[in-house]
Amino acid sequence: MSPYDWQEIIGVVGVFVLITAVGTVGIWQLAATWRAKAALARESEYRALAERAVAAQEGAERRLGELGERLAEVQTRLQSVERVLKEVE
Repeated sequence: MSPYDWQEIIGVVGVFVLITAVGTVGIWQLAATWRAKAALARESEYRALAERAVAAQEGAERRLGELGERLAEVQTRLQSVERVLKEVE
């Protein structure tokens, strides 16, 4: 065994470790990018869902207000009908 054999073995192991480290970091960063994109997509979907929910709540509130007004009108008419019926008796 020549003295250069150990240097070659150490060099090969070093290059292998370097390639493995670079590959691992590359894959790790790629996965982090995918997770970030998925999180952004999920957040935008939640934002759209929240906007639709707010719009639905506003519509329900508006309809509830209209129903309250109509109920008050019906109640007023009912009171006038009761008054007329009491007068007729």
